[in-house]
Amino acid sequence: MSEIIAVALYICILLGIGIASYHRNFTSSEFILGGRKMNFWVTALAAHASDMSSWIFMAYPAVIFAQGLSNFWAAIGLTLFMYLNWQFVAKKVRIETAKYECMTYSSFFEARFADTTGWIRVLTAVMLFIFYVIYISAGMTGMGIVINSLFGLDYWLGVTLGVLVVIPYLFIGGYVTLAWTDLFQGIFLLIVIVLVPSIVLPMVGGMDGIEASAKLQGISLNLLPEGGIWSALAIMVSWGLGYFGQPHIVTKFMGISDPNEIHKSKYIGMSWQIIALCYATLIGLVAIPFFQNGISDPQLIFIRMTESIFPPFLAAFVLCAILGATITNTDSQILVLVSSLTEDFYKRVFRKSAGSRELLWVSRLSIFLVAIIAYFIALRGSDTIYELVSYAWFGLGSSFGPLLLFSLFSKKTTKQGAWAGILVGGAVAALWPLSKSALPTLVPGFGLSSIAIYLTSKLTFNTREPFHEA
Repeated sequence: MSEIIAVALYICILLGIGIASYHRNFTSSEFILGGRKMNFWVTALAAHASDMSSWIFMAYPAVIFAQGLSNFWAAIGLTLFMYLNWQFVAKKVRIETAKYECMTYSSFFEARFADTTGWIRVLTAVMLFIFYVIYISAGMTGMGIVINSLFGLDYWLGVTLGVLVVIPYLFIGGYVTLAWTDLFQGIFLLIVIVLVPSIVLPMVGGMDGIEASAKLQGISLNLLPEGGIWSALAIMVSWGLGYFGQPHIVTKFMGISDPNEIHKSKYIGMSWQIIALCYATLIGLVAIPFFQNGISDPQLIFIRMTESIFPPFLAAFVLCAILGATITNTDSQILVLVSSLTEDFYKRVFRKSAGSRELLWVSRLSIFLVAIIAYFIALRGSDTIYELVSYAWFGLGSSFGPLLLFSLFSKKTTKQGAWAGILVGGAVAALWPLSKSALPTLVPGFGLSSIAIYLTSKLTFNTREPFHEA
């Protein structure tokens, strides 16, 4: 009963934020991008908290616990490339999208390359749909696992309850709600992710206890993987490069009120990320001696650890950090996808004269379609959160990362090059796992997409239609 009260209290807090911000969403622009009115604090934590869902509590620590410390290179890559994202992309994308009055990736690419054919919008929407549905299903999988663990409910029922929270929460809120909730979530998540391993570390004998237990279990604490520095760099780059192609993160840059305050957001956000990833790594390490007799599902180490050290009510409230982070992360992704469906398909193909009010309701109704598809994928329960997130992350990064960089920093990229980049990057990311290659998907996906953009643009540059220069 105490667990139910704790979860209900937390959800009420989130819903309270949603209801409080409801009156601000009068137009489609405010629903999708918050009217570009967010301050630097909200922008900083919204960009990072919307990135780290159940992945940082469950998937990443599980890999450290099961496969060793060499996977820390993923965290290094994420930190380095997120810094580069803030440093070189954030301000420029905010200014350029505002100049073209664009609210979505596809509308920016279309305006940037003066694509009157509509192909950029179509290709972008297709890739967003494919990879975001997988990404969203990963969040629902996480919610199903947490609810199953907290209340002993069947996994499918946990996923169902998660969806019943996600849909109305996003329906009443939109961008403003998600941004302010991410601020709250970011603070709470950081407290939780620092608190739990800090308590457990002395219980397992500190770093000496971790080293002794890892040696007994044959788990490597070497920072370098077996393949040496090149394998480490592959892990780092394969995750880090993905940041340039994540619309649910990049759109947070687009929503800040003053682009000159991006540097403030950068320092706040990067400090948050470094602390969060270091302590998420520590969760995986302290789990080695804590669960030296084994655990059936490594994804549950944080949950079981929390349940062991706190009384039921407090444990449930702490674990709400996973639920809350997953809810806002999933909603951010749904919002990006729904925005594309509304702006790129409904308005362009069916109702070019549709007003803001109409588009707002189309956006909200589209939420149901996206959530239902992701729900049925999550019900399968055959993939781990790490597998689902990595597939979607690599897909989005390969499809859009190279094109975003070319659109911001190259004056010789053509619309044909943009088509080629999205198509090649998305196709490689979708099919590469079938090759069973040890090379991470994002390396060939990002690389081949970049080559396709460059070569196609070079071949078509002299015959291109004029476009707006960045």
